[in-house]
Amino acid sequence: MTSATLLTPVRSSSQPHNPPPPVRTDQRTYIRTLVVLDTVVLAVAVLVGYAVRFGEAAPRGPVPYVLVAPALVLAWLISLKALRCYDDRVVGYGADEYRRVSMASLRLAGATAIAGYVADVGVSRGFLAISFAVGTIGLEVARFAARKRLHRARSQGLGWSRRVLVVGDTAHVLELVHTLRREPYAGYHVVGACIPDALLAPVAQRLGDVPVVGSFRAIPEAAAAIGADTVAVTACGELTATRLRRLGWQLEGTGVDLVLAPALTDVAGPRIHTRPVAGLPLIHVEAPEFRGVRKLVKGFVDRSVSLVALALLLPLLVVIALAVKLDSRGPVLFRQTRVGQGGKEFGVFKFRTMVVNADALLAELASRNETDGLLFKMRDDPRVTRIGRLLRKWSLDELPQLVNVLLGQMSLVGPRPPLPSEVARYDGDVARRLLVKPGMTGLWQVSGRSDLSWEDGIRLDLYYVENWSLAADLTILWKTIGAVVNSRGAY
Repeated sequence: MTSATLLTPVRSSSQPHNPPPPVRTDQRTYIRTLVVLDTVVLAVAVLVGYAVRFGEAAPRGPVPYVLVAPALVLAWLISLKALRCYDDRVVGYGADEYRRVSMASLRLAGATAIAGYVADVGVSRGFLAISFAVGTIGLEVARFAARKRLHRARSQGLGWSRRVLVVGDTAHVLELVHTLRREPYAGYHVVGACIPDALLAPVAQRLGDVPVVGSFRAIPEAAAAIGADTVAVTACGELTATRLRRLGWQLEGTGVDLVLAPALTDVAGPRIHTRPVAGLPLIHVEAPEFRGVRKLVKGFVDRSVSLVALALLLPLLVVIALAVKLDSRGPVLFRQTRVGQGGKEFGVFKFRTMVVNADALLAELASRNETDGLLFKMRDDPRVTRIGRLLRKWSLDELPQLVNVLLGQMSLVGPRPPLPSEVARYDGDVARRLLVKPGMTGLWQVSGRSDLSWEDGIRLDLYYVENWSLAADLTILWKTIGAVVNSRGAY
């Protein structure tokens, strides 16, 4: 998924006056690790291709596979390098890294097929097909594992992160700082700020806990003084196009990147297109898609998957039903009114995890609410039964919602289904959650569930509404498995 703030790198068209300084040690180490990891993956892929195609028997013919295999690995690494799969501006950020890895593999596969046909080399097509299939998948999995490790290190303040100098007026500086710190795994660590000259006097030496290190007149000097490797420019009336162009010139050859953080937030990359018009890089933002062919495909996939899942999970559902029935008095299923797409109410199905009179006990526990906003959350809720705690830990109580998906009331992925009491207190912005079907899982599920604040939960739901896609749904479904296994925010 994308970061909440769009950071658009600005690159100079002219050559730097001096060579840039060496890459930071931790950054260089991470990139070298990727090279070694890719080499190992590709070597294994080639060996698997050879073993599957030829088995224990040696291949017949004049082709020396002892030379073909290393040459293929070397050509693959060169292809990855050519498509900038080891560029520090690409690795560790967004989906572009995965796209480039896949494109490098596909281009090499096409080039190899054409060269083999033209030169009539005679290399086994089965060997190549298996090697490329295993290698491409292996590279993607290895990159994913490496990125997750990098994200964990960044969240702990140990991983390679960019040192950012934020430039703009006070309001936009504070907003960008808040956004970047909300997702520390993205690797943008704010180390200072530059604000307009007129604001230097009334503002102390800090904006919150961010030190103010200068004004707009000495941005390169300020970046050098605090060791920043990135200057992030936010919206500000005093930063005209001319001043931004001159700032780019001033940063040439310093090794400091210049990025622009426009006021446009919570918009995913596929909806954004940059087009040069009259020398201006205009950002075109496509409207959210709430109907059309993709919506029909999403609905078809939802119902098909839910039907297959219900059939496969039927034995498990029977076992859970018996456990709920034997554990405490009351019905097996709990049906609660929720609000779906367009404000239509429906009954959501869950396995009962609380005592029968749970609603009546809510008033007595209201003062012990552990979350903000309109929800009631309590880690050690006395209303939850013994089997209910186990079901909630692994999200098994939500499996009956597959019936809601099959009926078209819910989707596999979407915003959290709200209660009517919540919807009654929605303002105009929050009500946009009702433009799409609620989901069994969503960004709220893979980002912490009950550990999220009300504000963060709403932000994630609105982000999904504005930027949903079938590819994003697959990613969320995959991440849901990890969230359930780790039991994050499950109570």
